[in-house]
Amino acid sequence: MIVSVSAALLLFIVVVMLLRQGYVRMGSALACSAFGFFLASTGIAPAISALLRAVAQFASLH
Repeated sequence: MIVSVSAALLLFIVVVMLLRQGYVRMGSALACSAFGFFLASTGIAPAISALLRAVAQFASLH
């Protein structure tokens, strides 16, 4: 558990650095992050899945 939290924190720092330097745009970073949560099936994956489902349902209404 501690290793996965440390790895997630390290990845977060790297992504923030890439965003600040302009190598990655926000949409790409969010899409890759969401895919990573689904792929890893961490404890927060159900919450991310529910959030994306809610966003998709909201977008389909409009």
